[in-house]
Formats: sequence, C-alpha cells, structure tokens
Amino acid sequence: MVDHRLSEEHEALRESVQEFSRKEVAPVIADYYEREEFAYPLVRKMGEMGLFGLPVPEEHGGMGGDYFALCLALEELGRIDQSVAITLEAGVSLGIMPLLRFGTDEQKRTWLPKLARGEVLGAFGLTEPDGGSDAGATRTTAVLDGDEWVINGSKAFITNSGTDMTGFVTVTAVTGERPDGRKEISTILVPSGTPGFTVAKKYSKVGWNASDTHALSFDDCRVPAANLVGERGRGYAQFLATLTEGRVAIAALGVGTAQGCVDECLRYLGEREAFGHKIGEYQAMQFKVAQMELRAHTARLAYYDAASRMLRGEPYKKEAAIAKLASSNAAMDNARDATQIFGGYGFMNETPVGRFYRDSKILEIGEGTSEVQLMLIARELGLPA
Repeated sequence: MVDHRLSEEHEALRESVQEFSRKEVAPVIADYYEREEFAYPLVRKMGEMGLFGLPVPEEHGGMGGDYFALCLALEELGRIDQSVAITLEAGVSLGIMPLLRFGTDEQKRTWLPKLARGEVLGAFGLTEPDGGSDAGATRTTAVLDGDEWVINGSKAFITNSGTDMTGFVTVTAVTGERPDGRKEISTILVPSGTPGFTVAKKYSKVGWNASDTHALSFDDCRVPAANLVGERGRGYAQFLATLTEGRVAIAALGVGTAQGCVDECLRYLGEREAFGHKIGEYQAMQFKVAQMELRAHTARLAYYDAASRMLRGEPYKKEAAIAKLASSNAAMDNARDATQIFGGYGFMNETPVGRFYRDSKILEIGEGTSEVQLMLIARELGLPA
C-alpha cells in the first residue's frame, strides 16, 4: 500500500527547518522584504544547517541525502517566506544540480564542497530577454577560440546571480549548428568577476523582494574550454532535465505557501471579531479555509508522487508538471482567499498573507509557465506536439 508517512530522518529534518523558519525567518523577513535586501544572515544560517548540501553526496561535502529532503525543507520555508525559500531552491536545483549531474570531476572538486556548505551560490543562466518560455530560441553564443570559449549575449531574470556570495553562473549558449540545421546548444560555467561578464542592476519586482534577481550580459567574455559543463551540444537536453527536477522543488515551495495561508487564516479566524462574533464562527469563512486546506493537501500529494518517482528512477516528467501546476495554482488561489479573509490587513505588505499574495504569481511563471506545464502534460498523454 502507498505510505506517505515520513521516515524518522525526513521528519527530523522537517521539524528542524520548521523551527528555523518560525523562530529565525519569520521575525525578520518583513524588514528585509520591505527594504528589498538579500537576507545574507539567513542564507548563511541555512548553509550552516547543511540545507544547500541536502542532496549532495558526502564525498562532495554534502549531507548525502536525497532530493525529497530538499523538497521538505522548501515546503517548510515556503510556509513562512518565498524569498528565502527560492534562494535555497535556485541555489540547489539550478546552481548545484547541473554540476552534480553533468560536471567534470575537476568542476565538482572545485565547486561542490563550497556550494554544499552554502559559502558560495551558483546561478543558472537560461532565460533570455527575447526567449521567455521558448528556451530553444537561445541567442547567446559561445565560440571556441583556441583553448577558450568567447561568449556574447544576454540573460534575463536570473536568480542568485548578483550576490556577494555568487561564485558562478552556468549559461546556455549556441556553440554551433547540428547536422539537421538546428542550433547546437551547450552549457558553460562563467565565474563571477570574469572580464566581459556584467551583472545589471537588480530588478524592481512585484514579489520575491528579499531574493536576488538580475539581468546578465556577456561581451567577448572568455573562459577556459574546460568550463564546458557536460557534453558539447547536449546543453538543451541537460537544462530540460534540470528544469524537470526543479519543478518538483518549486512545487514543494508552492505547497508551503498554500499551507502557510491556511496557518495564517486559522490564527486570524480565532482572533478577529465582526458583528459580535469571532469570524471563524461564520460558515462562509470555515468553508473558504476548508477549500484552502483541500488545495494544499492535494498539491502536496502531487509533489510527493513526483518526488517518489524521481527517486525510484522512473519517468516523472508528467508528474513533475502536474505537481508544479497544482501547487502554483494552490498557492495563488490560497493567497487570494487569505487576503480576502484578512480584509484591509491582508493588503498590507507587513502581513504574511500580503507577501504571499505578491509572491505567488511568479510561481505560475518561473521554471515553466502554467501553459508550458499543460503542454508537457498533453505531450506525455500522447497528444500531438
């Protein structure tokens, strides 16, 4: 029979991250958010706790856990704040995993121990200003000149790319033409501070205000040929695999936010009075929160299923898309309902539900829009591409 009970190790991790989120993140994150400032102390603490190294083998300086452990941590962080959660999610799924899955032994020795300890953050440069969901329309180029790649182009909306802790960005670039005439896309690691690599001013965003997001540009940026990550010409397949994994992690984050909305509403319903009664006594409020719990619970089952298939080595592309779609919908719907329940207070940025409402929209866009998830599900069902 299917058993969704957590192992002792997973439950201990979940409780540890829950305590950190409630005692250390919750009291201070509103201030970071309002000032649009990256929460360095919290990120460093997550590094000390080993959260960045959860799915990294011990031989590379990690905790030797699994990807589901990362998802559990992201869910608990997401119950309190998405900015901190997305810093961890992107740092691992987009920063660490491409090197762990496809990097050379030398690249792993150089970077993974520092990444796993949270001393350094890695970023993933995929999206381009004119590309959006059409990742195959990459225009950034990398030309091999002797023993160096010469990179030219730009990237947009790149998380963790401009912090004081950022060590590199792994970028996708056109490195030639395939025999069938399509672009040959490869993945190349560009260390921070490399001449010709420019990090633009941080974006002014609707949400995720305590996370780091920048546009990047490359102007005759030269890196060693050895900085190729994985096989030349396999960059497209590699980033598709990276994004499929990442969707499970984003789903966990979204579930956390959906559940966090329930948490906040339960507290508020027991405190707020209207017309001489606690508003939690009104059936309309009870039904609204019951629907919110339904969404969070259902989305959690979806990401548990996708994660379990991933860990068993089974195909999980469809299940990852379902989990990402279900969780982003749940987070957005719950944030909207929570804001309605809180009324005017829900419209204030200092309240958690106000931040949840602003943050959740990007979950329907980042790492594959909701429309892309529907397209992937349809394809996996055998419908024509």
